[in-house]
Amino acid sequence: MDSRNDAENSPFLSLFAAFSYGIASMAMVFINKAVLMQYAHSMTLLTLQQLATALLIYFGRAMGYTKAKEINMVIAKKLLPVSLFYNANVAFALASLKGVNIPMYIALKRLTPLAVLVAGFFSGKGRPSTQVALSVILTAAGVIIAALGDFSFDLFGYSMALTSVFFQTMYLVLVEKSGAEDGLSSVEIMFYNSFLSLPFLLFLIIATGEFPNSLSLLFAKSNSLSFLVILILSLVMGIVLNFTMFLCTIVNSALTTTIVGVLKGVGSTTLGFVLLGGVQVHALNVTGLVINTAGGVWYSYAKYQQKRNKPPKLMSDVEAHRK
Repeated sequence: MDSRNDAENSPFLSLFAAFSYGIASMAMVFINKAVLMQYAHSMTLLTLQQLATALLIYFGRAMGYTKAKEINMVIAKKLLPVSLFYNANVAFALASLKGVNIPMYIALKRLTPLAVLVAGFFSGKGRPSTQVALSVILTAAGVIIAALGDFSFDLFGYSMALTSVFFQTMYLVLVEKSGAEDGLSSVEIMFYNSFLSLPFLLFLIIATGEFPNSLSLLFAKSNSLSFLVILILSLVMGIVLNFTMFLCTIVNSALTTTIVGVLKGVGSTTLGFVLLGGVQVHALNVTGLVINTAGGVWYSYAKYQQKRNKPPKLMSDVEAHRK
């Protein structure tokens, strides 16, 4: 089944999904970085974001604001890998933000298209076009050059970001497949994701020793109005980001979501040099980031051209009936 069939009849929805995900994703990087500069317990932060998502959808359903269905254990079992990969992706990304500045973080995360292409090749999707392959190589080369000029190089942060890329790739592919096969809306997948995440995250924050120290620190910092505002923004934007990411992947594709992530990185990289600090400017670092960004833009253009030149796919009677 093709999860993008409905999107072909709704270009506005496709554009809205991609644009809203790009804005939410860009904002979330800076908000999370701001929170982690004052509150280093990233796993507890992720747990709070998932708890806020689950409670919002639960009460929204109870009050009739959303038509999300109740939890079905058969579907929950199918979506369990999606939830695990999602939380691994976000957990490693948050961990990397504690030691990596935003421009380098964006550059490292821009390696996701490379991982998506490799995953697609091994899953039988064939070899990429020459333009796509070259753009991905350029993006990777930019990361290497930028890393050589990164005076604030943090091996732990880099390894966390690269691990996050792997889990994000698996997550994007799985969420696209699950949305197509199970016919779930983005809100329903969010609810399942949060529901399945919480036991796993609660176990982790206890096993890693974050809890109860993280909770004590949270209460201690609650006296700061600025921290509370940033924390609430983080919880709200966590919900918005989850929704827009699921929506973009279901309405468009995992590849579109990846491309949007690459393009929003252009703005995030630029703003990262002037917001929140932590960046020591070096010619080699800047050159690498420019090359990395150029590769990301080239990749997006190559994929757009590839999709535009692709002949329309004929739907089966079953697919047509789903419309």
